[in-house]
Amino acid sequence: MKSSHNRMRDAIRVVLIETSHPGNIGAVARAMKNMCLQQLVLVSPRHFPSPEADARASGARDVLHQARVVSSLEEAVGDCPVVIGVSARKRSESWTALGPREAMELALGRAAQGPVALVFGRESSGLSAQELDRCTHLVHIPANPDYSSLNIAMAVQVLGYELRMQSLQEAGAPSRGDMAVPASVAQMEGFFGHLEQALHDFGFLQPGREGRIMHRLRRLFHRAAPDEREVNILRGILSSAQGGKSMRQRSSQEES
Repeated sequence: MKSSHNRMRDAIRVVLIETSHPGNIGAVARAMKNMCLQQLVLVSPRHFPSPEADARASGARDVLHQARVVSSLEEAVGDCPVVIGVSARKRSESWTALGPREAMELALGRAAQGPVALVFGRESSGLSAQELDRCTHLVHIPANPDYSSLNIAMAVQVLGYELRMQSLQEAGAPSRGDMAVPASVAQMEGFFGHLEQALHDFGFLQPGREGRIMHRLRRLFHRAAPDEREVNILRGILSSAQGGKSMRQRSSQEES
């Protein structure tokens, strides 16, 4: 298994969504390099590349110049089993927000199994409800409640520091051994689409009223963190139940 340092470098990516100010992108690159992170993904940045980003990156221009630019969050995190959204506030009772230390312990541990994304929203508005639905976990940095909004680079520095401390503590720790491959976000999205369709087929969901129930089911299954095989089993159960429903419908029609 890779060392914790290599897992941080190779498997943990920082994702910035629609960053408005190029200087913030450069500052994030610098914060990342301080803490041994190098995977930066930019979702539709307003200005990039930019001389201002280069200037703020200082000695971390290598991180900046290797950054990957994509057009959607799905493209940025689709292969990630774990996607941790960063929020200045706790959004709702359906989220169990993690603290930075707990969240980064989870991130480093799961990085042994596949890529992990730390997702940061827009400077002005953070992450949308739809983007939060693509996250498997939420981390809340407990800042001053009267002034809790952190600059993006500061938030990256806080989480990067916690990752770095976890990495140093893990150095020399016993190997965790082989673990099942967790389902990626793309696989989970396929399952959620299948689940919603099946619940409609069973008459459990009413058209136009799916949102709240599906939102809570997303939180439930993300907390459970199923692996690839378990997701396939769940989808097989749904397919079997849908087939059984179709057979019952046909039988009922023939009897009538």
